[in-house]
Amino acid sequence: MSGVYARRMSRATVLAASAALACATTLLTAPAASAAPPTPVSAATARAYLAQLTVKAEGSSSGYSRDKFPHWITQSGSCNTREVVLKRDGSNVVTDSSCAATSGSWYSPYDGATWTAASDVDIDHVVPLSEAWRSGASSWSTSSRQSFANDLTRPQLIAVTDNVNQAKGDQDPAEWMPSQSSYECTYVRMWVHVKYYWKLSVDSAEKSALASALSYC
Repeated sequence: MSGVYARRMSRATVLAASAALACATTLLTAPAASAAPPTPVSAATARAYLAQLTVKAEGSSSGYSRDKFPHWITQSGSCNTREVVLKRDGSNVVTDSSCAATSGSWYSPYDGATWTAASDVDIDHVVPLSEAWRSGASSWSTSSRQSFANDLTRPQLIAVTDNVNQAKGDQDPAEWMPSQSSYECTYVRMWVHVKYYWKLSVDSAEKSALASALSYC
């Protein structure tokens, strides 16, 4: 966690000098017409939401299973949630009769990589399922957990590089942040937006990391 805060402190001294370069890099690496998850709340609203979240020690993982969060359910026709997000977040995505993506490109804002094979892309749950379980979802009905795991209305699902998603695992922002520092503000706004809507708690280290990140937004 010290690395997260050190990065925050060092950024304050170079913010003005790096802003133009960060903007230019984004223009060069991102697709011209990149789609994205639903826009998260503003930084000001995220700070207000964060202040209202229940702060408590993280619960136990006992009893947790991904099967208790039925995901990639059918959304329409033959398209499941993963396929809908791949289509939404990609550029020039072509799908077959079963809704599987056969071509297109996907820009991963976590690490700045672009992929042309859907197999290289994971759909990340911004607030991981096991994190949600430990933050209050253990007491939910299976129906509520299914809605959470397939939430296309809030900024909870995003197409990213598969191994980056796997490295993130179930870590919260006190333990993991996107390597692209230019995306951190968006990421923490997404995280707070989701936790607030779903009435999930935060632990003290998580809240401190979120508050620190939001102070730079």
